[in-house]
Amino acid sequence: MSDKPKIGISIGDVNGIGLEIIIKTLADTRIYDYCTPIVYGHTKVASFHRRATHISEFNFNVIDNPADAQHRKANMINCWEEDVRIEPGQITADGGKYAYISLQRATDDLLNGSIDGLVTAPINKDNIQNEEFNFPGHTEYLQHRDSKDESLMFLVSDTLRVGVVTGHIPVAKISESITTQKIVHKLKLMSASLQDDFWIRKPKIAVLGLNPHASDNGLIGSEEKDTIIPAIEEARENDVLAFGPYPADGFFANGTYLQFDAVLAMYHDQGLIPFKQIAFESGVNYTAGLSFVRTSPDHGTAYDIAGKNMASEISFREALFTAIHIIKHRRETAELNENPLMFAKLSRDRD
Repeated sequence: MSDKPKIGISIGDVNGIGLEIIIKTLADTRIYDYCTPIVYGHTKVASFHRRATHISEFNFNVIDNPADAQHRKANMINCWEEDVRIEPGQITADGGKYAYISLQRATDDLLNGSIDGLVTAPINKDNIQNEEFNFPGHTEYLQHRDSKDESLMFLVSDTLRVGVVTGHIPVAKISESITTQKIVHKLKLMSASLQDDFWIRKPKIAVLGLNPHASDNGLIGSEEKDTIIPAIEEARENDVLAFGPYPADGFFANGTYLQFDAVLAMYHDQGLIPFKQIAFESGVNYTAGLSFVRTSPDHGTAYDIAGKNMASEISFREALFTAIHIIKHRRETAELNENPLMFAKLSRDRD
């Protein structure tokens, strides 16, 4: 039992679909063969969403801290005492307030080693803002909490993995934010994650251009020549198998992405739009480059269907299993590297 990872789950916006997809996922008892889930929220809020799912034979085991978690049950830590007004589909201050409380408490336990990984349900990036959360999204907040200068937003599925150089920034600032150094660093993070987290020994990474047709040899912008190509060359000098730059439209349209282990896009929509179209419900958002494992479904709060028992749990379930797999890969990698054999060159001399 002790080998099963404890996975913390933050509930996201209480007026969104977060708890619905969490409950639908954890209602399948086969989950408990692979992990011990610990949800950070409150049982009263969970009961409201459970009634909406019409899943009657499901309850949370209430605990005070992760050490008390039962391995064959869905555990919940009550993170507040007061009653919360639930308004499915509505954007409210309470929705952001309690999403943050859940995320903060789960992250605290993640950093102190009480849980082994974190799966985050969707937040509203606007109403969650406060004095302690002044970030564009989960990725930047968790990077800050982990004291990392960089991380990689990495969307993964069985057929496609896409990372981005620039994340949640305005389109007008994309070009000025892309530097050779930044691209090289993202490529190194991606290559290391592919090797350590996904066990791909020599990953091949495709790099997309920024401009239409990857600039057509400088006819449509100079970023490819001045910034992206030098970054690819420098990455290859550092043993990263990077190729490109490729025009984004044709690259996805003709299936070229199938020839690579991952793709580095220059900006958010360039990578996420084709990913969500290709991966559909099975996609997972993974934050690579952190000291801990964090995943999430690749969709948002879905206010339009909140409380209507219409949300699919497929992406959340994939996020949960992705976290489990990466944690196990990291554990096994650490064990394999714990006592490595000493390297010694063979002598040409013979007795």
